[in-house]
Amino acid sequence: MSTKPSSVRTDLVIITGLSGSGKGTVLKALEDIGYYAVDNLPIDLLPKFAQLAKDSPNIRRAALVIDIREGTALKRFPALFKKIRKEVNTRLIFLEADDATLVRRFSETRRPHPLGTSRSVASSITSERESLAAIRKLADPIIETGKFNVHELRETIHRTFGATRSAPDVLVQVNSFGYRHGVPAESDLVFDVRFLPNPNYIPEFKDKTGKQPGVARYIQSFPQTKEFIERISDLLIYLIPHYIAEGKSYLTISFGCTGGHHRSVFIASEIRKRLSEAGFRAKEVHRDIEK
Repeated sequence: MSTKPSSVRTDLVIITGLSGSGKGTVLKALEDIGYYAVDNLPIDLLPKFAQLAKDSPNIRRAALVIDIREGTALKRFPALFKKIRKEVNTRLIFLEADDATLVRRFSETRRPHPLGTSRSVASSITSERESLAAIRKLADPIIETGKFNVHELRETIHRTFGATRSAPDVLVQVNSFGYRHGVPAESDLVFDVRFLPNPNYIPEFKDKTGKQPGVARYIQSFPQTKEFIERISDLLIYLIPHYIAEGKSYLTISFGCTGGHHRSVFIASEIRKRLSEAGFRAKEVHRDIEK
């Protein structure tokens, strides 16, 4: 009977998190790169599954989903997880998104929340966050999926867990936002650009945005704008490889002005261009441009 070499440790990835946060997408992405995939394994079978995966000559990597569908059994998960990872090379992924994103996803798919239809989706999300709080503390990484579309999330998982990666990479999302609407919760780095002259006080620019040429020329006409872009670009180009070296698979950089229409939009676009020119995968999102 063949067995695995003793030097080979099984990789077990446990996926958990909020309903609607993309657990199915992540499980499928792991299956695509060779993980044996199981959805919603009962908690009590977890130790046995981990042992079988470890002992099987045909399974070197396995991934499974455990979530709120387990009900009260979830309370036993933290202790089981701590025990299992002493025996098997195990990683716990926790997926989440902001409430508005999750409510929108449930509305678009017309699926009920697993906690039932006797209360609102928003109320169910709050209860689910509370139930999963102890598990979330054990996770690494915690992935905010509201910043990704399905394709970006799948690519991020492939890059993070793919065994054949030759060049670690990171997806950089460059946000613009308005402080009056709050700082984006998913931000890793936040820069305040309200020190730049405000086009909102110029009547011809008031109803335009930083993506329009006239507004862009106005913002760019000030020496502090050019210096800020140069200095921040240099800083980020220096920092991002260090984030990659630490295993970071995505990074969110946010630039804020008062309303999120002019200065932050222009700066975010310019920084995204600089990062792309430097060879990084970068995209821009203007959260408040239409508000």
